[in-house]
Amino acid sequence: MFSSIGMTALIGMISHLFFIYVTWRVITTINIDPLIRKGRETEARVLIILVAIFIGTGVSRFFLDFIQWSQDLLYLF
Repeated sequence: MFSSIGMTALIGMISHLFFIYVTWRVITTINIDPLIRKGRETEARVLIILVAIFIGTGVSRFFLDFIQWSQDLLYLF
């Protein structure tokens, strides 16, 4: 039982990190330089990181929930 909980936690952590990384890579391809004021590059980078965490976590949560729901379909029949 505890190994199942540990495996679920590990998969969740890896999923979150993977989707945060993918989201960060996608966001950094967008040219936001015209929107950044001079001297505010650090704040813009922090904002990009926070947005990547927000979106990546949401996408990861969706996939993890979808996998869990598909496994729970067995109890329907």
